[in-house]
Amino acid sequence: MKKTLLSLALFALLGASATTASAQAAMTPGTVMVGGEAMFANKNIVANAVNSKDHTTLVAAVKAAGLVETLQGKGPFTVFAPVNDAFENLPTGTVETLLKPENKATLTKVLTYHVVAGNMTADKIMAAIKAGNGKATLKTVSGGTLTAMMNGPKNVVLTDESGNTASISTYDVLQSNGVIHVIDKVMLPK
Repeated sequence: MKKTLLSLALFALLGASATTASAQAAMTPGTVMVGGEAMFANKNIVANAVNSKDHTTLVAAVKAAGLVETLQGKGPFTVFAPVNDAFENLPTGTVETLLKPENKATLTKVLTYHVVAGNMTADKIMAAIKAGNGKATLKTVSGGTLTAMMNGPKNVVLTDESGNTASISTYDVLQSNGVIHVIDKVMLPK
């Protein structure tokens, strides 16, 4: 009995090691880890986001707003993706209220305020900031604007229309249909 349990444990350990090794072998150079999971450039925005433990609230919101199909589309899209903590730092009850079916239009506006058409990598954003003498205005899919500025030599910060500021913590999470930049705050349109 002990031998059988030991064999099963060893088999499970080797299987887990093989799975981890094959996952690492599948990672290409430039693959970024987000929320403890690899984000693969050959997958779309939604396929990667659902695996990030740091973006469960964002994924739930995208589903509630009916934006899954859109963000699986051809794009390209640039998504500024707030982490779970960013949603938790909103006033109490905000997320729950936004997720109610009767608030779908408001939720959609908030989420699409985090999306810019095109493939805006960090280099492109920084070049736009330089060309704009320290500021770049990014037109969001919702019709609003985000202002990008430098905070130090390699740190981009975004300011929403209400003056709230978010820092990008992870840049250039490349997707098959665009790019994700992880941010630490939820941006809110006027």
